[in-house]
Amino acid sequence: MDEILTVEEAAQRIKMSTRYVRRLVAERRIAFHKVGRSVRIKASDLAAHVEAGRVEPMTISDVWRGFRSVA
Repeated sequence: MDEILTVEEAAQRIKMSTRYVRRLVAERRIAFHKVGRSVRIKASDLAAHVEAGRVEPMTISDVWRGFRSVA
């Protein structure tokens, strides 16, 4: 079974503020579960959100390709 986190635990896990996690929930940018009046987040959903924000590094050819399109 996947670990279920509180908003505070989720914020600590990704080293962000609780306000940021609550904003993700309010904007429906992350999957969550309502348990009564409480919000809970699966650890796998939190990991998927972090992974979705991954940006790959650019290579030298990518940089030059961008310059050609500008000129």
